[in-house]
Amino acid sequence: MPIYEYACHDCGHAFEALVRTHTVPECPACHSVKLEKLLSVFATAPSTADAAPAPAGPCGSCGHPGGPGACSLN
Repeated sequence: MPIYEYACHDCGHAFEALVRTHTVPECPACHSVKLEKLLSVFATAPSTADAAPAPAGPCGSCGHPGGPGACSLN
């Protein structure tokens, strides 16, 4: 069941609805079926320098020149 976003033409209420095949969604505020399907925005992982760093791997995987156990992650 996909989730769609709608805006009601009669009262202006914006809402999300789970829509099954062959069902007509209605506005939960005024029960109108005069709806406009909106473009949904989806979340993605950030690809900037502000993104959370990757978790450290097992000892020896960071590539520290002193070898396994020499880095500050231990």
